[in-house]
Amino acid sequence: MDNRLILIRRKKLGAILYDSRRSSCRSLEDCARILEISPEEYSQFERGEGSPTLPQLELLSLYLNVPIDVFWDNRPVSAERQETLPENVSTALKLRNRIIAASLRLFRQKKGISTGELAQKTGIEEDVLLAYENGAREIPLPELETFAEALEVPLSQFLDEKGPIAKRRLQRQWAEQFENLPEEMQQFIAQPVNRPYLELAMRLSELDANRLRLIAESLLEITY
Repeated sequence: MDNRLILIRRKKLGAILYDSRRSSCRSLEDCARILEISPEEYSQFERGEGSPTLPQLELLSLYLNVPIDVFWDNRPVSAERQETLPENVSTALKLRNRIIAASLRLFRQKKGISTGELAQKTGIEEDVLLAYENGAREIPLPELETFAEALEVPLSQFLDEKGPIAKRRLQRQWAEQFENLPEEMQQFIAQPVNRPYLELAMRLSELDANRLRLIAESLLEITY
């Protein structure tokens, strides 16, 4: 084989490793520690002066949260992993803070607790609590956790329900649920040829009990 092709592939892999690491906000030291090698040795990988083995790449794909085949396909890592961010981050943050403030006030009112009572339960001054609920002050996470605990509300109730963060959280939940399915069921779902059966199951799940009963009776009549 032409050594130049190997050198080109080595340089290409080095660029992908660099892009994957930066996209995942990891340092050279982080990746070197995962592979149990020195930072200098890992740096050689990214410079194209050396190459990792496939098992090393498998570890990196898990650590950097990228598909294993990204290391040899021609798709750009950054474009694949890039989230859609709001055009005006400052405005988006202010909106989220107002929503959280309103949610805190709503949860407190639903519990029938006054601001004074909540302040006493949490040890946070009432005027500070009022400033939080009015959106005059941003609520730090430790304080929000304290309010959520006092109101017996899961902290997850304050999370963003829309946008890229919520989407990623849902995708992670779906992935975890899929991984918890029996292996034979995972294989069935993963087969494109079985998609019509999955779509049929989705439609059947939307029907009420009476409609499902009629369908079952019709199938029995056809069978017999």
